[in-house]
This record gives sequence, C-alpha cells and structure tokens, in this order.
Amino acid sequence: MMKQASTLLSRSLCDQSKSLFQERVKASTLRGFASWSSSSTPGRGFSGKDAAKPSGRLFAPYSIFKGKAALSVEPVLPSFTEIDSGNLRIDRRGSLMMTFMPAIGERKYDWEKKQKFALSPTEVGSLISMGSKDSSEFFHDPSMKSSNAGQVRKSLSIKPHADGSGYFISLSVNNSILKTNDYFVVPVTKAEFAVMKTAFSFALPHIMGWNRLTGQGNTEAPPPMNVTHLKTDPQLELEWDK
Repeated sequence: MMKQASTLLSRSLCDQSKSLFQERVKASTLRGFASWSSSSTPGRGFSGKDAAKPSGRLFAPYSIFKGKAALSVEPVLPSFTEIDSGNLRIDRRGSLMMTFMPAIGERKYDWEKKQKFALSPTEVGSLISMGSKDSSEFFHDPSMKSSNAGQVRKSLSIKPHADGSGYFISLSVNNSILKTNDYFVVPVTKAEFAVMKTAFSFALPHIMGWNRLTGQGNTEAPPPMNVTHLKTDPQLELEWDK
C-alpha cells in the first residue's frame, strides 16, 4: 500500500512538473511573439503620419554608368500658378530630364561637362512604346523661340543593338556660340531599358500634372524655392523651355 501511494505521489509530482514546464514554454513563446510583433511595428520617422517630411527637393535619379559616359534620368515636375478663386494652372510643363556626363577615368565622370536633354510627355510616350527593334530620334533647339534660335542644337538617338541585347542611347550637342561639339554614347542593357520604360510610365501623369487632378498629389501651389532652385542652372532653364 505504501509503495502504491509513493508511486501515485511520484506520478502526480511528475504531471505537475510537466504541466508547469508546458505553461512556462507557452508563456515564453507568447512573450517572444509579442516582442517580435513589437519590433516589427514601423517606428517613428519611417512611415505613417509620424514620418519626417522633407524640407527641400528630393533627388532620386536612375543612373547608368558605363565606360565612356554616364546617364542619369529623373522627373522634373511641372510648376503651377494660382489664378482666380484659388485655382491652379500649369505655369511650366514637366519633363523627364536626361543628364549625360563624360568619363574622365575609371568610374570617374566630369559633372562640369554634363549635357541635358528634357523629354516632353509625347517623347516619353515614344520611348515607352519602343519595341526591341525600334529606333527613336529627337531634335531640340533650346532657344527656338528666341533670337538665338539655331545656335545650340541637340539630337538624342535611341537605337537597338544588332544582337537585340539592348540599346545605344546617344546625345549630340552642337553649340555654335562656344564652338563646341559634345557627343555621348551610353550602351543600355535590356534590363536597364525595361527599368526606364517602367519608371517613365509611372512618372508620365506626374510630369503632366494629372496626379493633382485625380487627387494623388498635393494641391497646394509649389513653394517658390523649387522654382528658384531650378533657375540656378541656366542649362536646365534653357532645356526645359526648348
């Protein structure tokens, strides 16, 4: 009888220990899950209404660096002016600005000798619709509407590789005032060109200002500093107004 009682007591203690161990494991697991859930919650300054707002212009170009030249592309949003009753209208149209820079060494490029070419919405559409064997060519005269027309001529050419592996994007700039001829060629892979086409498709309604019509953008007039910043670059000013 004593042996049976001892056995029952031992079994009871074993069951209690097992139950206590399971409870501790469960509690530990729940604490771990709670800790993981808490750590995975976005913190302040990263997303949501508490995210920090930029105080100036944002720079997010898509850049392609090759042996003889580099190409950088980014959208230039339109500027708006306020008219009667607080309404807004486009004062200056947007574009997709392509910037070419010559190489001066291995992975070194001369920013001072950059040349710009602003793609209009229609020209963006031409690029987006290009097939693997299509070519496009655009001609700009930055001073076309002034007495200096013809003094600076720009030609942008996009031609496919013979083997279909990508494209050659080239820019020719003839400046009769400075008596210079600049020529840039950037070979672009199919993947890089696909990124450009996708990004251009996304940016197109924004450079047209249509994102504001659909309520996807801020309807307030752009701050004066944006226009002031753009006017600090005479080359950008001319190319934008081509």
